[in-house]
Amino acid sequence: MPASTHTSTLFVGGYTEDAGGSGRGIRRLNRAADGTLSGEAVTPAAAPSFLAAHPRLPVLYAVGELVEGVVRAYSAAPDGALELLAELPTGGQEPCHVAVHPDGSALAVANYGDGVASWWPLDAAGLPAGERRTAANTGSGPDTDRQEGPHAHLSAFPGGDELWVTDLGTDEIRRYRGGLVPNPAGPIRVPVGAGPRHLARAGDRWYLAGELGGGSLIVLVPDGGDRWRVAHQVPASASSGDNLTSHVDVSADGRFVYVANRGPDTLATFAVEDDRLVPVAEIPAGGAWPRHFVLVDDHLYVANQHSDTITTFELPGGTGVPAPAGEPFPTPSPSCLIRWPHHRI
Repeated sequence: MPASTHTSTLFVGGYTEDAGGSGRGIRRLNRAADGTLSGEAVTPAAAPSFLAAHPRLPVLYAVGELVEGVVRAYSAAPDGALELLAELPTGGQEPCHVAVHPDGSALAVANYGDGVASWWPLDAAGLPAGERRTAANTGSGPDTDRQEGPHAHLSAFPGGDELWVTDLGTDEIRRYRGGLVPNPAGPIRVPVGAGPRHLARAGDRWYLAGELGGGSLIVLVPDGGDRWRVAHQVPASASSGDNLTSHVDVSADGRFVYVANRGPDTLATFAVEDDRLVPVAEIPAGGAWPRHFVLVDDHLYVANQHSDTITTFELPGGTGVPAPAGEPFPTPSPSCLIRWPHHRI
């Protein structure tokens, strides 16, 4: 692709053969001004199922979603080429999410397999330094297949030194301070059986994707002091079939919430009306098992894990409803997309 049309890079995380997929590592794609994708460069890595970026430094982080979990840090050259800087055990099993504090001071990993949360301080170079801290959890939920025990699914830094960890297995958002010291206010409880998976924030509201119970979106709002409450819960899909909701994000102007639905294989748009979400549209994701998506300027890209494709949608002004654009881009077992260098997670 000519340099003049290359506006940004997308890194693609995915599942490799040792984790039940067909990928070979972290793939680097070029994104053109019209939204089209190209590129074949791959950095070999085992099971890099989720990626995150340092807020200021050219450092990319990737989990290795293996039974003995690892997290890796890479330096990224201006052209997007990656060089491994560090690989560390997470102290947990099957890590599926990694997040960086907005000021670049800490790194957190959610280990799905055993529910362990992991945390490291980061040094001036963006590398894990000092003692790794971990926090386990106990409990279960009504879904005996998926909620037999804790399953940490996402880490988020809501402000200050606080860390939130969604626990799909126990229907709560665990809260910690100062690394992994439990918040005295306790966890945020969500509706029983919801299976909290991913979070997205807009202002003082958080939007939670509940993976289980048919899939739902939950609106969390402040409730005075250090408390939060569920203001609204709405089905994530109008489909009557089985649905496992995956990723959620918010439009740049905060007017719309998007959620991906696996099973129906759709992308749903909701309008934000105060503390409520109103369904606007639900469209085919363009592939099978839409596990993750990323908003990049006026485009939305969906990682369809089971059809080995990335689909592109335009985001027209006004309605907020994504419109299919171009043909699906082939890539093996994609599970996470991140824009580089100006990204949104």
